[in-house]
Amino acid sequence: MPLLPLAAVFGVITFVCAAFLLVHAFRRSLGTGMMVLLVPCYVLVYAFSQFEHPRKNLILAGFFGSSVLAAVFLGLGAHAVEQVMLRPPQPPIF
Repeated sequence: MPLLPLAAVFGVITFVCAAFLLVHAFRRSLGTGMMVLLVPCYVLVYAFSQFEHPRKNLILAGFFGSSVLAAVFLGLGAHAVEQVMLRPPQPPIF
């Protein structure tokens, strides 16, 4: 069950890196910012073609890597919780 807090940590890292991308996109133009915010696949195009930042490699690695790790840990944690919930009850001890 300690996988769910790891998923939350990686989710926060993803959120922070996404905030860098969004702020940069909205500074570029309102239309670009709205596309990054609302069109899921455009964030990939924008991140690799138009995003310019001194720490671009670190931000993109944090965004994509943490997204994948958060999804994996969330899926594994949810599976573990499901297995605990489906376990038959323990027999009473007299």
